[in-house]
Amino acid sequence: MNVSSQHFCEIGKYYHHYCTDGEPEAQETKEPRACIRFKCALTNTILDILRRRPGWVEVKEEGEWDFYWCDVSWLRENFDHTYMDEHVRICHFRNHYELTRKNYIVKNLKRFRKQIEREAGKLEATKCDFFPKTFEMPSEYHLFVEEFRKNPGITWIMKPVARSQGRGIFLFRKLKDVIDWRKDGVRTDDQKDETQVENYVAQCYIENPYLIGGRKFDLRVYVLVMSYIPLKAWLYRDGFARFSNTRFTLSSIDDHYVHLTNVAVQKTAPDYDPEKGCKWMIQRFRQYLTAKHGAEVVETLFAEMDNIFIKSLQSVQKVIISDKHCFELYGYDILIDQDLKPWLLEVNASPSLTASSQEDYELKCRLLKDTLHIVDMEGRLTGKEKRIGGFDLMWNDGPVSRAEGNVDTPVNGSFMANTHLGTSLIRRWQGIPLKVFNCLRHHQKCKTYFSLKSKRTGCELSHSASRVLYSCEAKCEGVNIFQLWCVKS
Repeated sequence: MNVSSQHFCEIGKYYHHYCTDGEPEAQETKEPRACIRFKCALTNTILDILRRRPGWVEVKEEGEWDFYWCDVSWLRENFDHTYMDEHVRICHFRNHYELTRKNYIVKNLKRFRKQIEREAGKLEATKCDFFPKTFEMPSEYHLFVEEFRKNPGITWIMKPVARSQGRGIFLFRKLKDVIDWRKDGVRTDDQKDETQVENYVAQCYIENPYLIGGRKFDLRVYVLVMSYIPLKAWLYRDGFARFSNTRFTLSSIDDHYVHLTNVAVQKTAPDYDPEKGCKWMIQRFRQYLTAKHGAEVVETLFAEMDNIFIKSLQSVQKVIISDKHCFELYGYDILIDQDLKPWLLEVNASPSLTASSQEDYELKCRLLKDTLHIVDMEGRLTGKEKRIGGFDLMWNDGPVSRAEGNVDTPVNGSFMANTHLGTSLIRRWQGIPLKVFNCLRHHQKCKTYFSLKSKRTGCELSHSASRVLYSCEAKCEGVNIFQLWCVKS
């Protein structure tokens, strides 16, 4: 393949800008590891990704490991008496439940809101008003009854604090329904261990959800936390909207196919079509809203969602055990109402990695590949990256600016956060000179597609391809910048 060194230099310059947002290169401080030994407690997409990762080797049950994608039950039973070397990583923080159990997150958000009100005033504290009014049951039963009687006739939803996939949830409007539940739900003092007790939360049901095609939906958004002290969090650009299979109505509060958007619930509906599924990619959702309401309104909505991610993480920053061996990929569930206000429903410590369609599988493969790039067991990163694959660094002991550099300085008088939820990576490349694209696309008088892949981080931007023909290493001033794969259409 004969592409001029001048073009390589230009591509390298723009690719370097993409990977590090213009940061200067730093010397590597970690010795790259030739072989990563991993264990995985799951048998879905994450296991596929780990097995395909170059230089990673799966170990048997009793073997020593460097990386463990564990489940929370292993964490609870083994973390406190497992020795880990400096380089070892696991995929949960020790007390992740402070954020992911429905009763604990409410407690922490309420406490954090009071702290903000004391320190910064009531107006600033309203930025925490993104969680529906919630009571822990049965401990706050009497407070709930008092609130219930203030607003008779509204709908409430009961959720078990430690279950998932819609199990145990029911809606109600009559106090009798809760009284019946309370008779069955009281626990004795010796049952208050988190693994035994079946507490619930009673939450004010959002009766005016934003509907598309008459159907309710919520959003699943992925946030990767690498550290709590200092707080370092990445927001993934991809995600999806999960739709109910039945048109929304408040006249039938017992119909889970109307009110619960969990895929585990919807796929059991009699008229569920597995070919069509019940998801939209979040890019499609954002395009829909932009066409209907305008870009400015949608920017405001997504900025309010950014606020939810940051405030919720800050609410547990002082209580989460920030162990250097731990990271966590959270699945946020966000509901949007008719006024385009986002509400936090819950945060999942183990978001489903089982794919419901080919599109869903490809999304989760990208998500997990990029997660592993950031965890960086291979020791390739400099620590100055603001964008890796589909992840954008949104908080690094303070807000991260979309502008060049790491400082959070205003841009033209206003701060723009480094978040791009629902946007596409391809937009980042629109500034590359046309002659570079033409060189690639029309090489050897045939139309080609291409993938740019960083040799240092593994970040990749791909176009559709059928088969790899050949590759060559692009060099800029004698340094390998990336590998260029040319693929025939």
